Amino acid sequence: MPTERILIVEDEDDIRGILAFNLEREGYVVFQAADGAQGLALAKAHKPHLALLDVMLPGMDGFALCRELERDPATANTALVMLTARGEEVDRIVGLELGADDYVVKPFSMRELLLRIKIILRRRQHAESPQPLLERHAICVDSTAHTVKVQGQPVAFTATEFRLLEDLLRHAGAVRTREQLLDNVWGYQFEGYGRTVDTHVRRVRAKLGDAADMLETVRGVGYRIKE
Repeated sequence: MPTERILIVEDEDDIRGILAFNLEREGYVVFQAADGAQGLALAKAHKPHLALLDVMLPGMDGFALCRELERDPATANTALVMLTARGEEVDRIVGLELGADDYVVKPFSMRELLLRIKIILRRRQHAESPQPLLERHAICVDSTAHTVKVQGQPVAFTATEFRLLEDLLRHAGAVRTREQLLDNVWGYQFEGYGRTVDTHVRRVRAKLGDAADMLETVRGVGYRIKE
């Protein structure tokens, strides 16, 4: 049985209750919040493995909460799933560009949502398993400690940025298409969401500083770290 901690931030009592019931039945430890401020406090206190965030929350909305969780090193490695009735493509893109691992539109299938949660947590668990250090061009990624150093100095990366850099380093010298990166980093094929990859690559480059030139754009194809 799973023992992962899951935070639900949803202002509709019925939906929050149904989610909690099904997740607890699957063996997860569940925390519940009815607004963004309460959700942020619970996240900092309990450091959940995954958070389900409704977008249309009173006060601090789901997008703002997503930003806060990604910004704080204590919660940056929490998997984020946006859960909302807003299904427009622009909303999905915003959620993914902010670092969300998935975006589920209401009404949703509980069975499908539980499966997606299992896939995301399984991928996170695999990513956190002991792996050799990855080092290229003064960029050092420690998958075990989940840290990045550039020219010997620690640099803070969000969970999504970390997985993106790790994937590129593991395939140094090879071009990684946007589709491959979406599949390996986010875990799903989001058709037409290549700009989400582009946004995260820009953020990674900015954090690499003088080593940014090592991350090349291969026009019309994707990205690669120089061998």
